[in-house]
Amino acid sequence: MYTHNYNIRIRYADTDQMGFVYYGKYATFYEIGRVEAMRALGFSYKKLEEEGIMMPVLVNHSKYTLPAIYDELITIKTSIRSIPSVRIQFDYEIYNEANKLIHEGYTQLVFVRKVSGKPCRVPQQINDLLAPYFGK
Repeated sequence: MYTHNYNIRIRYADTDQMGFVYYGKYATFYEIGRVEAMRALGFSYKKLEEEGIMMPVLVNHSKYTLPAIYDELITIKTSIRSIPSVRIQFDYEIYNEANKLIHEGYTQLVFVRKVSGKPCRVPQQINDLLAPYFGK
């Protein structure tokens, strides 16, 4: 399993009138978590797109437990729990400053050829980068 943590401070623009993070912002936190996790692994979304492969989101699931609040530093823990094939799933846990789990969720993305719009297998470079985390 591959896991990466990324910290981000809640901005005023992330919150609703009550000072809580607006529910729709969690999808943005997921994107930040997965992009930074893949960057830490040595993978570039930009390079993949330049090579003609896109990764659109197929599923986005969220479970809200406690609110994140304005000016709080949160940790986005992003995990990949299995080797991808045509799809890749990212699991997320978000913790507040007190290290309390406040949110869980996951996204599934599919690898798609930009030209045809058809699904394709995971690029070998991604499997090569993930292999050491799965005992391969």
